[in-house]
Order: sequence, then structure tokens, then C-alpha cells
Amino acid sequence: MSTIEIRKLTKQFGAFTAVRDADLKVDAGEVVCLLGPSGCGKTTTLRMIAGLERATEGDIIIAGQRMNELTPQKRDIAMVFQFYALYPALSVGQNIGMPLHYEGLSKADADARVMKVAKILHLDEVLDRMPGQVSEGEKQRIAVARAIVRDPNCFLFDEPLSRLDVELRHSMRGQIKEVLQGLSKATVIVTHDQLEALTMANRIAIMKDGVIEQVGTPHDVFAKPANVFVASFIGTPQMNLVEADLRSFGDGMASVVLAGQEVALGVDPAVSRLKPSKVTVGIRPRAFTVSQDKARDTIEAQAELIEPMGAETLIHARTGLGSDIRVVVPREKRVKVGEAMHLRPDPRQTHVFGEDGRAVRA
Repeated sequence: MSTIEIRKLTKQFGAFTAVRDADLKVDAGEVVCLLGPSGCGKTTTLRMIAGLERATEGDIIIAGQRMNELTPQKRDIAMVFQFYALYPALSVGQNIGMPLHYEGLSKADADARVMKVAKILHLDEVLDRMPGQVSEGEKQRIAVARAIVRDPNCFLFDEPLSRLDVELRHSMRGQIKEVLQGLSKATVIVTHDQLEALTMANRIAIMKDGVIEQVGTPHDVFAKPANVFVASFIGTPQMNLVEADLRSFGDGMASVVLAGQEVALGVDPAVSRLKPSKVTVGIRPRAFTVSQDKARDTIEAQAELIEPMGAETLIHARTGLGSDIRVVVPREKRVKVGEAMHLRPDPRQTHVFGEDGRAVRA
């Protein structure tokens, strides 16, 4: 059974704790992305699963077996590194088939396995070429093919697309996702690119300072961020996070002083449990309706910078107290620099975070 589970996994380098009490389970056929900024501990976590780093505390369970003391070659995993690490003196086919030499397969069986994988990844036309004669995208596919040709228990990918240009990354995301869907293997992908995580993963584990902050589907981490960090990290353009004073709650509306204005916001009913306090209000840039008139449930701001984005336009608006609010509107919506705006947030996309930074939600 292809599964990966880590329990209370911790890694310390001297006095520095790189990973702290990480819990995560990846089922057979599931792709989980470890997502976070550089230095958050995601690659260290992956290397502990692979056996390239020894865990300080906790357990690593692969296919139902505890792996802490086993060497990497005994864990039956395949890992694709950030750098392709192809053998320059071997052909593409020989690079793909290299892991099969250790399985004792006949040449005919090994060639059949290589051809099967090469066809899946559209490499069958370049098997006789040398690594220096193929493109960067093909090199990445060769590295993936070399991993899956073995039929291991699970797959680990460390920043697999970071060296590719934008167009190649877009096509490779789809190709890798398509391949993994047909393999029924537990897969962990490390990335700092939220678009890769949102498009390739069944679930995302978001890390910060060695701690897994939230695990959920791409929709859940975007629509229901657990805390201020997740809210700020997921989404482009970034969610607006504005400090506010919560005054009262009634009739499904929270009365807050936000950017120097008293505004009534439709929010989650759980906010009624809070006493008057400092909170952070989070609103996605696409969650605003631009109104012509000031109202009790609108935020007043002035357009300061206009950024056309094709089908949409990003507006940087500034409130009277200098808070910057990002607003995304359809291209047809014409707004001029200096124009007064009255922004009405969508209650379904308005988040409140308490003084501890955690989301206040039923």
C-alpha cells in the first residue's frame, strides 16, 4: 500500500529547530504539496522522509512500516531533485533505465519498461539522444521518467519545475499531474510557488518557520485560511489585511473601525463571540464591488495606481489613514487615478482574524 505518514516529526540542527512536530498523512494516489517561503523547513521534511536527513524526533511511516532507521535505498521511494542530475555520457534511454540495473531485469524487460514510461512522458522520439541534445523541459521529463520507471512505493519531488521558464512550467505542471494521476502512488511535492501547489495538489500543507500551519484542499486554504500567514501567502494579488478595532456585532454585521472609518461588515457569525478588541480584517482583492455612493457597509478610498492585467485591472487605492487596499475589477470598469471609490466587501469573502492571528470562524 502506497502511503506516507509523518508523526510529530522534528529536526534540530544544534540549537536551531528546522521542523517542529509535523503531522501529515498522504494516501495512495494523493498528491500533497509542501508549500512555504524559503527556509520554512519543507525541503528538510522531504529529506527526512527520503532518509537523507535523520529525524531528531517523531516517526516516518511509509507503506505502513516505520522507516526511521532504514537507509534511503531500503525505503523504496523515488525522488526527483531540483537539479536533473542526468548522466551526460549516457543516452536519454540509458538515463531512464539506470535504476532498473539494480533490479536484475532482462534487457528486453528493461527496454519495455523504459519505452512504456517514455511514451507516457512523450520522450520516445529522443531516447537515442544525449542529454546535451535535448531541451530543458525534456531534461525535466527524463528525471521524472527515471523516477517512475522503478514502480516505487511513493514519489518525492523537490522543486521539480524551479529551473524552467514560465511557458515550460505551465506545460510541465499539467504533464506531471497527468502522469501522477495514473500511478496510484503517494506523492509529496516541495515548492515555494503557490500556483504549482494550487494546480498540482489534492491537498496543500503550508509551512512557516518549521511548523505546518494548515493542511487542506486548494479551495479550502484559499477560501478558509486558518490564520493571517496563510491568508497573506495564498492568493495573487495578495489578500488585503487591515488592522481594525472591533466595536460590536449584531444582525450578522460587525461594526469595526478600519482605516479610520467606522464600517459595518458582513462576517462569520462566530465573530459574535469576540469582545471589543483589536482584529485583522482580510478581504480578497476580487471580493469588492465598487459603488458610486458612500454607505454604512463601504470603505472609502482613492485610486492611486492602476495596473492593467489583461481581462482585469488591479487598482491600488489608499484610505485617509494611508492604508493601501488592492482591488481587482473587470477591464470594462473604468477607474481613473485620483478617483474616489466606495468599496463594498462580499460578506462571503470577508475574514476576521483575532488578536492571536487565527481565523474566527464557526
